[in-house]
Amino acid sequence: MTTNTSGQPSTAAPLVDLQGLVVAVRRRRRLWSALALLGLLVGAAAAALMPAAPTAETKVLVAHQADQPNDPGTLIKTDVAVLETTRIAGLALKSLGSSEDPALFLKDYQGVGLTNNVLQITVTGTTREQALARAKALANAFVADHVSQLRAEANAQADALLGEGNRLRTELAQVNTEIGKEPAQGSDPSAAATLESLFARRAALTSQIDDYTQRAQDARVGTPQLVVGTQVVDGPQAVVKSLPKVAATDAGIGLALGLVLGLAISAVGTVVADRPVLRRDIAANLGASVIAELRQVPRRSTGLRWRRRTRTARERLTVTLARTVRGSAEPVSLLELGCARSAAVIALDLGRTLAADGPLVIVDGLPGRWFDNRRQKPGDPVVVGSERVTTGVPQERRLGVGSVAPGTAWTDLQHLGTRTVLLVRAGHGSAAWLHTVARQLADLRIPVLGVVVIDADPRDRTDGTLWDGLQTALRGRVERPAQQNGTAQPRTERPSWVVRVPDSDREAR
Repeated sequence: MTTNTSGQPSTAAPLVDLQGLVVAVRRRRRLWSALALLGLLVGAAAAALMPAAPTAETKVLVAHQADQPNDPGTLIKTDVAVLETTRIAGLALKSLGSSEDPALFLKDYQGVGLTNNVLQITVTGTTREQALARAKALANAFVADHVSQLRAEANAQADALLGEGNRLRTELAQVNTEIGKEPAQGSDPSAAATLESLFARRAALTSQIDDYTQRAQDARVGTPQLVVGTQVVDGPQAVVKSLPKVAATDAGIGLALGLVLGLAISAVGTVVADRPVLRRDIAANLGASVIAELRQVPRRSTGLRWRRRTRTARERLTVTLARTVRGSAEPVSLLELGCARSAAVIALDLGRTLAADGPLVIVDGLPGRWFDNRRQKPGDPVVVGSERVTTGVPQERRLGVGSVAPGTAWTDLQHLGTRTVLLVRAGHGSAAWLHTVARQLADLRIPVLGVVVIDADPRDRTDGTLWDGLQTALRGRVERPAQQNGTAQPRTERPSWVVRVPDSDREAR
């Protein structure tokens, strides 16, 4: 009984597979770890080879006429903005007798408002003495400019008030003249009313004149308090910077920047390359279920580096493949993609296991000479080249080992075996190439018994089984007469179903 899933609506695939992206970035840990280490070293080296310029600091107490307890810091921000102007820089350079451009000098100092009335000035210089002199000149220039502004404001306000008082005095003189012209109080009620209004106007003008005069005096009297309140409270002092502390800070910044850059490059490279790393994606792109996974076989598989877990996984994989080969009516091949060394090791293990049942020949179709440096052991199968397959003894069983990497001669794969097990390294082939491999094997009518993922992610918990086809999602249609070890032997066998190759990664998912 089969289920037709062609009419079922497919779920929309996400634009970016976050799980696959995280796994792929984690697999590229050498890249971003190297960049993070490089940033760490560059930061530490920069702190040692390019020390910071000598720096001096000074603090100025600034008094404002409009000081309020609830001031949010607007006045001190204004003072910082005034400090970082070419006028203050020019005054400081003039007091130092320097001909430096004030616009360039602005880049060597900065101001920070510590409180609403305390301004900190930080200055750099080529030497310690120059930094101290610059800090003192800037503080004095700012204090002088601020005091001159306070006095100018006070004088302007007092002059305005006195001017208004003089205008009122002129008007008062006119009122007094009119009062003198009026006749003495008599029986005329209108004249009495006019004289009374003039006296009221004179009283009001006199009061206003006194008020303006008092305000002008207050404006002039309050200015000295503000002038005295604006002063340098902390003289210029050199800033001592610890080299280990600066090196640690710069190294930490370099480490963070290198790590972020490495993660960004890894993420972008993963999205652009589109190389499946999860069992689910590999199975979906190849159209065959994952039957096992194995760690990458190291170059030196002896000693402490060859872990017991990997050895146990190899033994289990050998048993699984041996059972598959023994149950197959036709020759089986192992086709690798990005794991030639692992394919050679697995083929030797499988050959030794199958050699116990009878003579076995391993047909070497791998690019390179991976079987030449092996240690010959008693009972090991014979390894022959793929060019000797047609002249070999037909009664002998054979196990083909080949490659489906780019540049493969696809028509030669049939001589290695009419059925195959794919050995795919996770993250090696792109989704488009996996589709190409699946289509070529389907055109050659070579069913895929299963996929073995090499160097799989240990945290991968995705399901690599395809549930919309046969148990192992065989590719191709078995129409040729069954052959056992090269001899024609009729055998009733259930045909495998043809699984359509997805045209894109989204369709595969």
